[in-house]
Amino acid sequence: MNNKIELKYGALIALIIVVSLARLIPHMPNFSPMAATALFCAAHFDKLWKAILVTLFATFVSDVILNNTIYSSMNNGFTFFYDGFIWQYIAYVVIALVGSTFFTSINKTKVIGGSLATTLVFFIISNFGAWISLPFYSKDLTGLMSSYAAGLPFLKNTLLGDFFYTSILFGAFYLLQNRFATLRLPYLKYV
Repeated sequence: MNNKIELKYGALIALIIVVSLARLIPHMPNFSPMAATALFCAAHFDKLWKAILVTLFATFVSDVILNNTIYSSMNNGFTFFYDGFIWQYIAYVVIALVGSTFFTSINKTKVIGGSLATTLVFFIISNFGAWISLPFYSKDLTGLMSSYAAGLPFLKNTLLGDFFYTSILFGAFYLLQNRFATLRLPYLKYV
């Protein structure tokens, strides 16, 4: 890999690390950078597998830190994965899949639309996972609708977090590319 490509990926990953660590700062429930990270990775990495790998790795590392610091009292010993993690990870993979087809170029409309889509994808998948996994939901249409209804109070914060972190990630990298021409990605246009 040449130095320019390493610098580009280094800048992308550094930005993702900084934003992922924002999960450690006290925040409203569901105000998280991870869905925005999946969308950002899908838009900026030239291969889908890279976008998925970086997203899941950033999620995993920040989860391990959270599980063993802030949420340590809820766990029995060192914890890699929490109950229900698989549904969130699946949501991030789906967001990356959708984002990879959505972003051949980047503009404000696509970033806003992508942010809305991430919120919907996360809401649909995570609440479906709650319905499947949690014993207090009946395993019928009524139980499924109950799980979505239970998720509605969190939807606003998810939407706000997705808009905030999508704006931070896309905006910061856009500004970095304008400041440092070596960070421009030849396979992606900002329009």
